[in-house]
Amino acid sequence: MPDYQHIILEKDPVEHIARLTINRPERRNALDDDATDEMGQAIDDVGADDDIRVLIITGAGQAFCAGGDIAFLRNSALHDGGESGCKFFHDEYQLNHQLFTYDKPVVAFMDGITMGGGVGISQPAKYRVATEHTRFAMPESGIGLFPDVGGGWYLSRLGGRMGQFLALTGARLDGADCLWVGIATHYLPSEKLAEAKARIIEHPDRIGGILSDLSETPPKAKIEEQAERVAWHFKSDSLEEIMASLETDDSEWAAKELATLRTKSPQTCKVALRQLAEAAEFDDFADNMRNEYRIASRVITRPDFAEGVRAVIVDKSNDPKWDPATPEGVTDELLDSIFAPLPEGEEWQPL
Repeated sequence: MPDYQHIILEKDPVEHIARLTINRPERRNALDDDATDEMGQAIDDVGADDDIRVLIITGAGQAFCAGGDIAFLRNSALHDGGESGCKFFHDEYQLNHQLFTYDKPVVAFMDGITMGGGVGISQPAKYRVATEHTRFAMPESGIGLFPDVGGGWYLSRLGGRMGQFLALTGARLDGADCLWVGIATHYLPSEKLAEAKARIIEHPDRIGGILSDLSETPPKAKIEEQAERVAWHFKSDSLEEIMASLETDDSEWAAKELATLRTKSPQTCKVALRQLAEAAEFDDFADNMRNEYRIASRVITRPDFAEGVRAVIVDKSNDPKWDPATPEGVTDELLDSIFAPLPEGEEWQPL
């Protein structure tokens, strides 16, 4: 077995279980090139082992996976024209597709922060377990990126325009919200996770029954209270129409969400709306990832990404100067250039 530095792979052929732990707790298990490569190798290893029936994915420490290495991507945008960043996206998207098409059941324990890249790892899993510690979000609109790693596919398939709401606002969901929305398949209190893993190891053919048996009714989902408003105000694929709709609502919730949208990258918001609209029509997950790679290869070198990371992560000043600065400034021509096919030989391909 390879000597992994960023993950821990434990295989038990007697119990027919493999457990993959993302082991970068000091970075909240954020993914970099090496971690992504190691995960791909480990998943291949498990897939080729006929004695292993189930793969369990967890994160070390207080997070499942907080996303990708944003500082590295910004450095790429500023210093190598996005070349190394595009390679990271290409490899990460192959990992996402690898998990989506995996022929063994995967159990993702989303105990803790599950954002960005962590969404791309957890959502392909057949069993997605949330807890009271789960904090789920696709916050890319705040840093000028976009909801990638398969986000177009997953978010576009949530009901009630919830995906569009999450993509635009970057709203955070807790474990109860995740179960209600459909992002999680089960809700377990964290104190029961050890028992769940032990019982799955003992009976790998009874995963669904074990998780259902240990599941508890979560607190009432806070997002449920606003579901009707979300469906109504976010029903359009036009950012301008969504904001205009929120302006007609005098509720405290609408004022808060409108204020939130005004802080986000207009480019990202318009990209996300088009991305989700196109993703909803895809029948093949590979087509979705090809589309997202086209977007990523353009967005990483656009002004908003480096500026958003500066304001939110580097300086922590939260004062990004978006370019274009308004929704009206993000033209159809600009969007067409971001979504256009790449030159021959540069398109994303699955493993």
